[in-house]
Amino acid sequence: MPSSLLTILLFLLLISLSSAQTYNILSYGAKPDGKTDSTKALTAVWTKACASVKPVTILVPKGRFLLRSIVFDGSECKRKSVTVRIQGTLVAPSDYRVIGKESYWIFFQHLDGLSVYGGVLDAQGSSLWSCKKSGKNCPNGATSIGFESSSNVVISGLTSLNSQMFHVVINGCRNVNIQGVKVSADGNSPNTDGIHVQSSSTVSILNSKISTGDDCVSVGPGTNGLWIENVACGPGHGISIGSLGKESVEAGVQNVTVKTATFTGTQNGVRIKSWARASNGFAKNIRFQHCVMNNVQNPIIIDQNYCPGNQNCPNQVSGIKISDVMFFDIHGTSATEVGVKFDCSSKKPCTGIQIQDVKLMYRNKPAVVDCIHAGGTEAGFQRPNNCL
Repeated sequence: MPSSLLTILLFLLLISLSSAQTYNILSYGAKPDGKTDSTKALTAVWTKACASVKPVTILVPKGRFLLRSIVFDGSECKRKSVTVRIQGTLVAPSDYRVIGKESYWIFFQHLDGLSVYGGVLDAQGSSLWSCKKSGKNCPNGATSIGFESSSNVVISGLTSLNSQMFHVVINGCRNVNIQGVKVSADGNSPNTDGIHVQSSSTVSILNSKISTGDDCVSVGPGTNGLWIENVACGPGHGISIGSLGKESVEAGVQNVTVKTATFTGTQNGVRIKSWARASNGFAKNIRFQHCVMNNVQNPIIIDQNYCPGNQNCPNQVSGIKISDVMFFDIHGTSATEVGVKFDCSSKKPCTGIQIQDVKLMYRNKPAVVDCIHAGGTEAGFQRPNNCL
């Protein structure tokens, strides 16, 4: 390439970079006092950003910004790529009823090239948890942040506190990278899954710490290509594929890897669960490897008889086909005598289960294995009884 042409291209690139727009929400009336409603300011910023043909960054500076439910819809934007940089804290109204009937508190959809960096989301969900525990008539609660029908999404360094419901939801997305995320909620908080992925492909969850009252990561139908690595879970219900089979016609889950995860004081470690009812769904090509269990109630579990409250599923069996699942290098301590439990479907038995180098102890003795309708192979497995 001639040097003159290269110079021109570099000059054009510098012009392009220098023309990027940054919209500071303070300039649109937001107040960092945690009391003034900043929803209109953020809506105005989004309208501006959406109309821009140049690269756009939305800046939430230091401070606490009160925010009601808001939707960032990219379907009409001139550019589908947006960067949101949060230096401060977005805080939900203290009265849970303000956003409690919404599906999401903060919702992004129809974007391609969305990046969300840093910051804290404080949903103040504890009052709704108390309402639910009291048995009163309460709203379901809002998921703190959701991403739907979007591609090439980066979520980095985000902290989610005390969500009313799920903390982070990825639904119908492609190519999503989640890294350095922190989720924190009380161990008794109901339905506060840390990160939920469904109907999405090529998703990675890396270097994150999740403490909550439900699944640390939950994997729903239609997930294909999920990589979870270096995640610390606890308290919580572990990393769960499922529940699957709630619907009779359902997309399967495939190509999931959980690697180098640590579970501390959790209800479950690595789990696959399906409803005890007819379904055409499946879970296959699943890898759980290099995991540490610290006093976990159910370190390794496949439960195909999930039937909460015995509603709509008694006396039925799961139609979900579970196959090609590997448990490799999983060690630590079980809080119960049964460290490995495979409770598979009599209609669709689990096949291709591989257990290798699994060492789980209960009160200084090898934990027990409990299997039904499961077939596969074992190697280097410390156990007091045969299983597969």
